[in-house]
Amino acid sequence: MTALSQDRMTPERVPGNRTLPIKAATKVYAGGMGAIDASGWLVPMSTATTLKGVGRIERTINNAGANGDLSADVKVGVFRFANSSAGDLITAADIGSDCYGVDDQTVAKTNGTNTRSVAGKVYDVDAQGVWVKFS
Repeated sequence: MTALSQDRMTPERVPGNRTLPIKAATKVYAGGMGAIDASGWLVPMSTATTLKGVGRIERTINNAGANGDLSADVKVGVFRFANSSAGDLITAADIGSDCYGVDDQTVAKTNGTNTRSVAGKVYDVDAQGVWVKFS
């Protein structure tokens, strides 16, 4: 393509919900952190190195069938999840940093010696947990 020489109507998408196909034999839970695996299927966030955090799952769905037989709505935004503990506890000093998925409701400060994937960005921290930003 060449550079523009006139105005262009550029399509726009407003971040919000996206519908993603669920991996075979996988159950996702409402309120849990969703992730995309290396093959592009939606799975619950877990301790693994091949996942990409994508947001909060909007309703519980059990895909007892094949890859993509069912899909789930996943919301993009900022959501509070459980904080890890001890050396992986996230504090206010970590705001703006990546956080790492431990499971579908817990995030940690570190990648667990290269065993965890990035869940999202630390947006805030309070006594109830960590606010994680998904985009």
